[in-house]
Amino acid sequence: MRRPFHLSLMVVLALALVLGLGATEKVDARKQFISIGTGGTGGVYYPYGGALAEIWTRHVKDVQAVAEVTGASVENVKLAHKGETVVGLIMGDVAYEAYHGLGRFEGKPQKIAAMFMMYPNVYHVVALKGSGIKTLQDLKGKRVSVGSPGSGTEYMSNLVLHAVGVPYDSFEVRRLSFVENANALRDHTIDVGIWCVGPPTSSIMDLATTHDIMIVPFSDEDIKKVTEKVKYYAPSVVPAGMYKGVDEDVPTVSVWNVAICTRDLPEDMVYNLVKATFEHQDYLLKVYPGAKYTTAENAVKYSPIPFHPGAVKYFKEIGLEVPEDKIAK
Repeated sequence: MRRPFHLSLMVVLALALVLGLGATEKVDARKQFISIGTGGTGGVYYPYGGALAEIWTRHVKDVQAVAEVTGASVENVKLAHKGETVVGLIMGDVAYEAYHGLGRFEGKPQKIAAMFMMYPNVYHVVALKGSGIKTLQDLKGKRVSVGSPGSGTEYMSNLVLHAVGVPYDSFEVRRLSFVENANALRDHTIDVGIWCVGPPTSSIMDLATTHDIMIVPFSDEDIKKVTEKVKYYAPSVVPAGMYKGVDEDVPTVSVWNVAICTRDLPEDMVYNLVKATFEHQDYLLKVYPGAKYTTAENAVKYSPIPFHPGAVKYFKEIGLEVPEDKIAK
């Protein structure tokens, strides 16, 4: 499992680099440039976004798409709202609050709409074996990276850790990217790194090859507190064998990821992008096995916010019903 994933990741990163360099050159005036806000290179958003860029550039007429490294979910919402990117890959909790003007977006609803659901992100609380950290409550007094600024991981960490009685003022807060998390755990400059990501993710896999890691489990009570506080969080597990040294299922929580776009994007354009995505899901699967969850049925079932009319047009065309309250106006 490890080797094919890394091979696919390397291929997509190389592709994204080529596309990124091409973006500095003169783009054919007939082509529509589509920028995709992803995340850091140590997670799944970036290779997944690179695969979308390849699909759309190859299979949507007059489109040139490129995946861009960003601070992830919160930043991607703001970029799409401003029109600085066209498409963003974000976590469902961020999407819900951004669309409705809640939480960190209080009083400022963002001009976004859903395109499709991607896959569930699983919350990983990672420490080194021998650290003495066995429960979430053991994070108190420790050096904890809660995720990079502007990321969905940091957004979720704030909600999750407060829900289980471990607020930010009870530990030393660090805000590092996924790659920085792994390096800081190696160097013992943090005690815990948090990832909210589709498993397996390369940065944790690489760390586990050189160090004995553990993933801190959620208790039943922890899961109950978190899922009661945030409706879009659900019980989940990090499966046994997903990472070297993790030999038993680890209880945790998860949240769906959603591809969003600015609401001003033309209906036909979004229709074509969504159609190409589902018709070429096989390419996504070569990059990330979790893309098996990228289906039209899951989109309609799990989207936390209304869909762009272009996406609705595609779903209805293939016989799916979309409730009126799930259609962006």
